[in-house]
Amino acid sequence: MDAISSVIINKALDGLSLRAQATAQNIASASSRDFRPVQVKFEESLKAAAAKGPDAVRDMTLRITRADPSSLGDEPRLDLELATASETALRYTALLDLLGRQMQISRVAVRGGQ
Repeated sequence: MDAISSVIINKALDGLSLRAQATAQNIASASSRDFRPVQVKFEESLKAAAAKGPDAVRDMTLRITRADPSSLGDEPRLDLELATASETALRYTALLDLLGRQMQISRVAVRGGQ
């Protein structure tokens, strides 16, 4: 795996982990009177940073931000939060699987194909 790919995967895992935390916070706080959902958006920034190289990806800052209230309506949407949690978990698992497969390939190469 080339250097940029591993840096991108690591940053994506960090972003997905932060998104999972934000989603859990939204689910836990949905019944509170002053509920204001939060979100983590990083994919577009990651794509732009990847075009600039590994250092730009490493320097990228991931943040939890307040969700735009106009796009969510007045009521908490637990169905959307659960869908986000599921999608985030699937993406995280896919990236871990990709890393595991890459490590298997590297092990085979180091062992001389055995």
